[in-house]
Amino acid sequence: MLRLSALYRYPLKSGKAEVLQGIGLDKLGLEGDRRWMLVDEASGRFLTQRAEAKMSQLSALWNADGGLTLDAPGHSAIDIALPGNEAELRGVTIWRDTLRVPDAGEEAARWVSEFIGKPTRLVQVPLDRARTTQAGYGNDDDQVAFADGFPLLLIGEASLQHLSQEVGRPLEMLRFRPNLVIEGSEAYAEDGWKRIRIGDVEFRVVKSCSRCILTTIDPKTGERSADREPLATLQKTRAQADGAMFGQNLVNDSNGRLEVGMPVEILE
Repeated sequence: MLRLSALYRYPLKSGKAEVLQGIGLDKLGLEGDRRWMLVDEASGRFLTQRAEAKMSQLSALWNADGGLTLDAPGHSAIDIALPGNEAELRGVTIWRDTLRVPDAGEEAARWVSEFIGKPTRLVQVPLDRARTTQAGYGNDDDQVAFADGFPLLLIGEASLQHLSQEVGRPLEMLRFRPNLVIEGSEAYAEDGWKRIRIGDVEFRVVKSCSRCILTTIDPKTGERSADREPLATLQKTRAQADGAMFGQNLVNDSNGRLEVGMPVEILE
């Protein structure tokens, strides 16, 4: 029997994961998932671990009111309120998308600038300012917050175990930053799924996930692997036209609630 074995949320894009036992869903995936983002102050371009590996050590906890608590080694924790209607709108760029979203203010900017080491702003995306998902996949009205392209990422436990065997050492699931982890399937079975149900919520499987240099960062230490693993192995064994694939991007077709341990049903 397939079941949901783990749930992860990333309130800040490229920040640390929150380990969850249960969570609600909204139009943009898991409630509070990647609703905040760091951007370069001058250009407005988004920042991630790809260029700032230290972000792997940045803890970002979602508050009940939609605000954020940031903490990192060597820095005092800071509570940041959800920007109100009067907040400044800042133009930002994430991949090919440009949008205007609320800025978290000067106190937050000072904290994140000190952490990153250059002028940086913290921004938040409300539901009514979300992006559409990657063109050519899913439905025209599918939306996403600050995730790379789609609201949710799923990985099977057996797929990680298989990849670990190929690499020759155990790999942490959080190197791949999934939201949903499935237990009980065969390795890479998720590659063939089109629709699944968890609890009362149905999900569409819209696209395999192309992996990048971020997978080489140890989520515990923030250090990059000298041998470029597991990306090097993925580029040999899981290469497709769009890159080295591992995991599946999903869109939820309704709201609802997920709990670890729920059965997973393959609909198509």
